[in-house]
Amino acid sequence: MTALEGSEYILDDRLVRNERKHVMKNSSTLTESRKTYRRVMSATTLNGDKVVNQVGEDLGKIDDIMIDTKTGRVAYAVLSFGGFLGLGDKLFAIPWSRLSLDEDRKVFILNIDRATLENAPGFDKDNWPDMADRTWGSEIHTYYSSRPYWEP
Repeated sequence: MTALEGSEYILDDRLVRNERKHVMKNSSTLTESRKTYRRVMSATTLNGDKVVNQVGEDLGKIDDIMIDTKTGRVAYAVLSFGGFLGLGDKLFAIPWSRLSLDEDRKVFILNIDRATLENAPGFDKDNWPDMADRTWGSEIHTYYSSRPYWEP
């Protein structure tokens, strides 16, 4: 089961009332369209999820999620891009704030064009950067035009 499976449509008022109780219990959000979206998910269920840009181009998949253990904030999603069958993939640390989740399509959206990603600072699976290094982190956030997660 992927991270986005399990969303249900609610068909009548009785189910809506029951679903609201279920929503509160399971950290979900009931939208005005009466569809349930989960707000808290297991990080492992997001690994492998597809990432596309705003025009639908495939940008790769989520390989890992990096958490700042001091603050508890999600710092980066590690995006795997290129290669074939996992060989030769280039990895990119994408600031978490740059990703949005489209539960209907079951994908993450990263609003950059493919060329921007291809030219982004990246790394390979055997040579990870020190993601706690704020100098490195500032460069990543600057590249993706996002505010560093550690700033208020």
